[in-house]
Amino acid sequence: MANLKEIRIRIASVSSTMQITSAMKMVSAAKLKKAQDAITAMRPYSNKLSELMQGLNGSNNSNEKSFTSKRKVKKVLIVAISSNRGLCGAFNANIAKQANLIKSREEFKNIEINFLSIGKKINDILQKTEKVIQNDSDVFEDLNYERVSQVANKLMELYITEDYDHVEIVYNSFKNAATQIIKSEQFLPIPISEKEGAENSDYLFEPSQELIVSTLIPKSLKIQLFKAIRDSFASEHGARMTAMHKATDNASELRDELKLTYNKARQASITNEILEIVGGAEALNN
Repeated sequence: MANLKEIRIRIASVSSTMQITSAMKMVSAAKLKKAQDAITAMRPYSNKLSELMQGLNGSNNSNEKSFTSKRKVKKVLIVAISSNRGLCGAFNANIAKQANLIKSREEFKNIEINFLSIGKKINDILQKTEKVIQNDSDVFEDLNYERVSQVANKLMELYITEDYDHVEIVYNSFKNAATQIIKSEQFLPIPISEKEGAENSDYLFEPSQELIVSTLIPKSLKIQLFKAIRDSFASEHGARMTAMHKATDNASELRDELKLTYNKARQASITNEILEIVGGAEALNN
């Protein structure tokens, strides 16, 4: 059994760790509320815009047909979105696993696959084994639509110039503080809606169909990427809050166990001292 001094040091260390994890949990909880409100408010607009674009993709008059028409896939780009910081459970590792699952698809067999990372953690993981053409981790330093638009413009440019024939986004979608859902979404080419009548919906265009669609397609792609990053941002804080809550509970249990061990050791030490005193008194009496 460890001596009393060692146990006291461990108790102090665990208590200090518990204070840190508890503080991190509260910070993440505060940030989560703001991030959750942002993604909740954005989803209806993003979903409706994507639905509208998929319905309009049946038109052959679009000036942006290059964003919608499929071509033979020779190179694939995966946009992997993670966090810049750790201590959030399996949040970042799940993104890496999903990226590997995409690589193993039969449709991508013998096809070159590269990555664009958004988040320092996934960039560190991918750089060990994969080709990462760009790292945009600074997006999270000041998350706004203008900065994300720059990344989206880069992706559209890579697709238009036929550097890549298929672009896919991998990210954590926020459900609640304890649950994040891994999602893979096709970014380019823009998928066609499979719902019946989607292509034959009656739309009134003003001033013209070509102008509206050519404006909406780039905006829709930017909104889609912005939503994915917002989703990941909210999921990160939820995952970290949950991880720090579990860490705090574990530290509390360990501290209680150490205190029990300390009390037992102290009691045994006192008992030994009493026995020594009694034994000495008996020796003097004899």
